This record gives sequence, C-alpha cells and structure tokens, in this order.
Amino acid sequence: MQICGGSNGVFRSEMTRARRALITGIDGFTGRYLKVELESTGWEVFGIGMSERFDGGNYHQIDLADVESLRRLVAEVQPDAVAHLAGIAFVGHGDANAIYRVNLIGSRNLLEVLAGADKVPEAVLLASSANVYGDAAEGVLNEDAPLNPANDYAVSKLAMEYAASLWMSRLPIVIVRPFNYTGVGQGEQFLLPKIVAHFTRRANVIELGNLDVWRDFSDVRSVANAYRRLLEHCPAGETLNVCSGMTRSLREVMSMAGSITGHSMRVEVNPAFVRRNEVRSLCGDPAKLRRLIGAWDTPPLEETLRWMLGATE
Repeated sequence: MQICGGSNGVFRSEMTRARRALITGIDGFTGRYLKVELESTGWEVFGIGMSERFDGGNYHQIDLADVESLRRLVAEVQPDAVAHLAGIAFVGHGDANAIYRVNLIGSRNLLEVLAGADKVPEAVLLASSANVYGDAAEGVLNEDAPLNPANDYAVSKLAMEYAASLWMSRLPIVIVRPFNYTGVGQGEQFLLPKIVAHFTRRANVIELGNLDVWRDFSDVRSVANAYRRLLEHCPAGETLNVCSGMTRSLREVMSMAGSITGHSMRVEVNPAFVRRNEVRSLCGDPAKLRRLIGAWDTPPLEETLRWMLGATE
C-alpha cells in the first residue's frame, strides 16, 4: 500500500491555494453530500454532472464520453483529488448498453485523462459496489470474499475495477465497494426512500418484494465522511468495503418506520420485485476501512430513518 503525501499520511497541496477536489456525478445523491463534506473541511470543490443546472459554483455539464471536454477541464482545475461517483447506480436499470457505456467506458475515459494530465492528482477514489460479491456465501464479507456479480450493473462495476488495475502504476487509485446506504434526497426507485415516501403519504398499501432479505445499511453522510478521509489519506492501490457491519431485514425496516410514524400499512408482495438469485443476507466487514482511516461508524438505521421521515414532513 502506498500512502500519498507528507507527514501523518495526509497530502499537502500548494500553500497558495486551497486543496482542490473534482467530483464526477456531483449532481447525484452521493455527490451532493460529498461536496458538503469536503467544503466543510476547507476543500475547494469542482464538479462534473449531466444536469443542465446544479446549485453550486464550479459546476460543469460534461458527458464522460466527451474526452476532450474532460481533458480541458482537468487541465484547468488541476485537482489534487478526484472522486469518481458518476454512473448508473440503479440495479434495475433497463438499458444494459447504457450501464456499460457509463460505468465502464466513462470510467476508463476519466482515468486516461487523469493519467495524461500535466498535474496528476494525488488521490483518485473510484466508487464500485458491494454488488460485485453477488451470490456470495452467507456471512460477513471482507474484501477477499469471492466475486460473483449477478447482474449487468454488478458486472459493469467489476469490469471498472479490472480496468482501473491497468492504471494503478500511473495513478494513486483507491476503490470503494459501498454496501447499501441511504438518506434524504435518494430517489424513490431505491427501496428505503420508497418505504419512507409511502409512510410520509400515510399510504394504506405498499408493493414490495421479499421482506425477509437482510442488508447492511449505512447513512450517506457517513459514507461521504469516509470518502473524504480516504481522499486525504490516500491508501493507493487498496480496495475497501464501506459498510456498517450489521444487517437489518426489510421486515424490520417496515416495523421501525411504523413505530416512528405511528402509521401502519399493508404489504403486498409483487413477484416482479423479487429478484432472481437474490442473496438472502449481505453484510460487509468494515475492519479494513477503519484500520486505514481510523475510527469510523454510521448512525443506527433507525436514526437515519427518523432523519428521512422528518425531512419529508
């Protein structure tokens, strides 16, 4: 493992300006929180996204397929660190070609541009996914667990990891495999925001898939904190789980939301929402992450749900 920069494992940028971070997908769910996290600790943040408008300065609407525009922006910004969050993040996305075009080819374009820049970043964080473990064995999964992606999204993320290995000698790359995480602002196509929205509307019924699946949930604010600290400590060449190390079933999530709101609703199981080859329990081991960045944790899921339910009242 290579640690970038000066003393205490934290790199130092030029003293004449603030450290600069470039976030791809800054207009997405995670990107917005990472922007706030970095700015709160003194970083100057620049962003790439696909939205025509984004509330924040230093924003550029650029498609990752547009290599020349990427090259011009990187040359202009000269980022000290890059967080690559852009990508199609929904497992159920219907266009497999788009998934590979964005998650794999777009990522490769970015790495090519960064490696060829006059000022090479001192840390590059790539967001992969715990979905690469796929139909892994039951139990707590560390980074050495077998990889067995079970859908196009997961395959695209694992392919991105393999592509990144071609650039490891030229770029200080850190790969993160986040497990499920949620928070205010996540789209309702994701499960927990869908549940929160139904409770907020005090709906009488909700259609879900299998309630007896267990997942490792984190809070997006804690995930952003982990990403920022990884950019600062830069354990180049490492692949890390970002997870709570605990699981909750969807049945428990429904019960917690009901207790918080005092509302109950009928659950109807829709076979269309039951994924083929669905893993019953997926739990990550955050020990390596904590070993590299120090003490880190995520709030209990009930606290995150209270935040989400309160924000929509």
